[in-house]
Amino acid sequence: MDDVIVVGAGPTGVMLANELALHGVKVTIFDRDIEPNMTVRSMGLHARSIEIMEMRGLLARLLPQGTKYPTDGFFAGIRTSEPVELDTTHPYTLAIPQSLVEEALRERATEQRIEIRRGVEAIGVTQDDAGVDVELSDGTTLRAAWVIGCDGGRSAVRRLLDINFPGESARRQWILGEAEVTTPHDEVMAVIQRVHQTHRGFGAGPVCDGVYRIVVPAAEVADEGAPPPTLDDLRTQLTAYAGTDFGVHSPRWLSRFGDATRLAEHYRVGRVLIAGDAAHVHPPQGGQGLNLGMQDAFNLGWKLAATIAGWAPKGLLDTYESERHPVAEEVLTLTRAQAELQSPEPGAQSVKTLFAEVMEFPGVHVHLLGKITSLGLRYAVGDGSDLLGRRQRDLTFASGGSLYPLLHSGRGTLVDQTGALSVEGWTGRVDVVTEESDELAAPAVLLRPDGHIVWVGTDETGLHEALEQWFGPAADRPGGLAS
Repeated sequence: MDDVIVVGAGPTGVMLANELALHGVKVTIFDRDIEPNMTVRSMGLHARSIEIMEMRGLLARLLPQGTKYPTDGFFAGIRTSEPVELDTTHPYTLAIPQSLVEEALRERATEQRIEIRRGVEAIGVTQDDAGVDVELSDGTTLRAAWVIGCDGGRSAVRRLLDINFPGESARRQWILGEAEVTTPHDEVMAVIQRVHQTHRGFGAGPVCDGVYRIVVPAAEVADEGAPPPTLDDLRTQLTAYAGTDFGVHSPRWLSRFGDATRLAEHYRVGRVLIAGDAAHVHPPQGGQGLNLGMQDAFNLGWKLAATIAGWAPKGLLDTYESERHPVAEEVLTLTRAQAELQSPEPGAQSVKTLFAEVMEFPGVHVHLLGKITSLGLRYAVGDGSDLLGRRQRDLTFASGGSLYPLLHSGRGTLVDQTGALSVEGWTGRVDVVTEESDELAAPAVLLRPDGHIVWVGTDETGLHEALEQWFGPAADRPGGLAS
């Protein structure tokens, strides 16, 4: 019996499986697609996701395949007169196809001996106090201690759990795809610039060798389960909005996406949880979908692994929902607002003009980008220092090294500039870094495996209380487990 079955081999599912395997959890991934989905719905990693990739040693695989762009303009396409300075060593958006991100995650999964079984989907889920039985479409039934649904906005796992998914159905849809064009590049870009002045949901950009990634508003909202759009559909809509179809031909793939906005009421039912698009869907404005799902996985992985290992303190796994549900709720608010501001209607454009003026005030643009990138995220982990609950940015040490390469293990980390603190009893769960850095605004901080700060100071009693709160009883104390 596996420890965990993950349903869905997209970026959220594979990211989660990698995090679990990092802690020795036996995990298998199931996906209904026979081959990896090459549809490129996302084209960018935000700063926090880039940090996460560096924290797990994956960023070096991705940087050569992407292009760095300024983060300015990610809120409703509004650009301010002054560039924004973000508090990160990666103050940019990495433009990279989602398929390449998924490929890097799958490579890591292979290195960790994680099996991905394709061409099967979950059609039944039953559970008891000891585990979960998953009925698969190939006629087999497998059992695991835990099951995670990472199977997208139409999640079978969510439906089987009967989790309510309230929100709004799509009011608008777009056609998205990759295809070749015959129109010269300069002419294509000139038309896009002209149309962009009134229609932000229209665009095209070169991918390679005459192939362009194209997005254009659809003529109507198609029913759920409708077949993919055709080349004629794409040509018709391009002509309607641009006055030309650019001589588009030979599509690699075509799909639709809409602005449906929904949030699951719960992320967990017993031994079954959901993450990524299975838990939340929203308009594409701000490019947050891929990033939000991967960050769900980063939050959940170590908590579930701790629960399986037996050292998780009471209630730790529940903090996955209590921390990530409000984040998704805020993302829905942000994307709804941006969708309204990008409407071509005169009223919306007037609001957008006023909003652009407000964003010129000091701190406003940084505040909004902090929400979009998740750099400004603060979990409710306790009272005290303003650092508590925030993610720890990478640090450059006086010795010349940096923090993030030391976090590849996925364990907790005490960064101790005093050299006087001890994590005895938790050494199998928490590493100690006794380096000094001018960039750390505290004598010592305790980091969870996801890099968020849960203790600040010099008091060893307070440190041990935080260690017990987040990493369970010490191994040499009553109730403690061997690390």
